[in-house]
Order: sequence, then structure tokens, then C-alpha cells
Amino acid sequence: MEHEIQQFLTYMAAERGASANTISAYRNDLAQLRSYFVEQQGENESTLPPIEEVDAEQLQEYIVHLREQQYAAATVARKVAAVKSLFSYLHGEGLIEVNPAEQLSSPRVGRSLPRTLTVQEVDALLEQPGRWDTPEAARDQAMLEMLYATGMRVSEFVSLDLSSIELQGQRASVRCVGKGRRERLIPIHSAAVAALHHYLQEARPKLARGRREVALFINRRGERLTRQGVWLIIKNYAEAAGISGVTPHTLRHSFATHLLRGAAPLRNVQELMGHANISTTQLYTQLTDEHLRDVYDRAHPRAS
Repeated sequence: MEHEIQQFLTYMAAERGASANTISAYRNDLAQLRSYFVEQQGENESTLPPIEEVDAEQLQEYIVHLREQQYAAATVARKVAAVKSLFSYLHGEGLIEVNPAEQLSSPRVGRSLPRTLTVQEVDALLEQPGRWDTPEAARDQAMLEMLYATGMRVSEFVSLDLSSIELQGQRASVRCVGKGRRERLIPIHSAAVAALHHYLQEARPKLARGRREVALFINRRGERLTRQGVWLIIKNYAEAAGISGVTPHTLRHSFATHLLRGAAPLRNVQELMGHANISTTQLYTQLTDEHLRDVYDRAHPRAS
């Protein structure tokens, strides 16, 4: 089973262009499936059934096992999706005659509305780094401005290099690589440009300490900032601003919602967000509708 899983992961990376994060998630979920079969065989890996002998009943029992672990429905659904993708690949490649996962049931998961910040909360968050006069604070100011100005995923953000941005002239922009290795060019507004100029000219050289690091955003050791590092920085500033539950993705959600409330066309927001399907972007219109309802309830003389 290990060999077939590795074949599938290679296919997803090389032919489907799946991101490193997606591959990592598949690897973890499918490793759990393999571990389950090992446990079923009394922890004797040598007696694992060949993958072509795995049947639908065994996979359904695995789903029951996942539910017994009290995973959230969304987590179970993701793990089931990984199993179905694996066996669909194996069947499509002719490595198994029958796809045992074809009729595999998965828990229904409703799409919850994303958490967003108000414009006032964003302002309060972006004000926090200005309370300190350090290279890290200047970097963080540029980082927060950049995330809110572009709506980038954190994985896209930490992958940016110095060559990814263009700050000269009237058309400042950043080029990032998103899911499926699709590139997109995102404009950067003047406040973010000013913060980036200050960071690049004053703060980054002090953080780099002579290292020839190509990453745009670096830590105090002069190395590329990690996703975990970005998450922790945002968490600390959010707590200082009295805002709870803020992640890098919260700024991404806020970016999309605020653009739509400002009457930006849905297709343009889809392009800026890097969504493959417009249905993903349409989720944010529900938040816009809720906002309009609140405005209506507050403003209409007959609204209670």
C-alpha cells in the first residue's frame, strides 16, 4: 500500500500540479488509512492485504472508525476525499480492476461563512506595529499591509521573493503563485507600497545581516519567514488590538468581503483571490448580503 500511495502523491504533484500543502495533507490522511489496516492485522505489516484486495466494506468500516475518533465532520469528509482520490487514481491507471471507494459515503458538510474583520478592526490591527521602532515592527507593518492589500494565501505570501514585487511607477503590483501553480498579478495600494519601501530600505538590511536571502519577508535570523511565524505574529498583534480568532486567512476573507461591499465586480474579486471556481468567491456575497441587511435594519424607519 505504501508504494501505491507514493505513486499517487507523485502523480498529484507532477501531473495535477497540487501544492506542497495539498500533498502533505494527502500524505497524512493516507498514512492514517495505512496505519488503520496495520492495526487490523495485529500490527503485522507483512500481512497487509494487497491494495487490489481492499473492498468497499473495509473502507466503510474505516469511515466508522474515523467517526468513533470523534473527528469533526469536515475532517472526516477530507479524509474520505483522500481515500476516494487514491482509489480513483489506481482504477484509472488500471492498477486495480474495481474501485472500492466509488460508492463510499462521506458526511455532509455545510459551508460555514468565513470569519471576517470589520474595517475598524483591520485599522486597529494595522496600527499595532507602529507602536514600536524596530526592524521587526517595520517588517510586520509591511506584512500586515501586504496581506490585507492583496488577499494572498499565507502559503503564497511566504513564498514571495524580492523579484516578486514591482513598486516603481503608478502600477505597483505583486506576482504570486497560487494553487495549481497558477500565477496572478495583484495590484498594491499606496499605503502598502509605502510600508514595503520602508521595510526594504530600513529594516530588511538589518534583519538580513549580510545574508544573500532572496525571500521578501525574513525573520530576525535573516531566513525566510515561515507560515507558522506569520500566524504567530498576527495572533500577537490581534490580541494587542483586543481582537480574538484572527489568522492570516481572516485577512484574506476580509479582503474579499470588503472589496465586494465596495462594489467590486465578482469576477474581478475571483481573479484577485485566485479562485478556480466563481462559486468559491460567491460565498463572500452572503457576508455582503448580511451587511446590507444590518444597514437596512439600522436605517429604515419602519425596521425594528
